[in-house]
This record gives sequence, structure tokens and C-alpha cells, in this order.
Amino acid sequence: MQTKTQNPTLRLMFGGRADGVITAVHYGRGGRIAWARAYERRGPTWSDHVLLDREQLIARLKSRRRFYTGRRERYLASEFELGGRVLLKDDNLRTEGAPEGKGDQLEGVPVL
Repeated sequence: MQTKTQNPTLRLMFGGRADGVITAVHYGRGGRIAWARAYERRGPTWSDHVLLDREQLIARLKSRRRFYTGRRERYLASEFELGGRVLLKDDNLRTEGAPEGKGDQLEGVPVL
């Protein structure tokens, strides 16, 4: 049996580090995110999916919440396969380690 120090997903889940997981995104004109589908942490579990527009997502990141890209594990309600952390850099939303460029870019997130 793995403990929470051995499994990085459990460490994020129980360590309180992940406040949200973005599972899909829609880009508008100019390469900016129009809205994102995400799950937010609600105590020991996760919310149903929520739609966050760009301003709401930026407000959550500025309030020091940690959002990651990822996808939900099939048949496991509160388990996510996490990708990169979402950061606000120079008024652009980007995943950690994404190449520099114009506009928002969340790598590994399906586009709707």
C-alpha cells in the first residue's frame, strides 16, 4: 500500500496544494481563454464541473489558489491525472514550462 508521501497524486490531494483542475478550455479571439471547464476543491472532495470565464480564473489565481491542468480518472470520482500548473505570466495564462509566446496557452488541455 502506498502512503501519501509516495504517491504524488495523493500528496496533492491530501496536502491541500491543488485547489482546482482544468479539464477543457475554449479560446476566443486573439488567443485568449474565453472560458474553462474546471473542478474545484470543496474540502475533502471536488465540485461538479464549473465553467470559469477568463476573469474568474485570473481572480482565483491572484487569490493564491493553485490550478493544474488534467483529466478525471475514469470511474473514480475524486481522482485526477494532473498535468502542469497554471500560472499567470505577463497577463497570459500558461502552463508551467510552456514555451513563451503571445496569448494564453494551456498545454495538454482539450479545446472545446
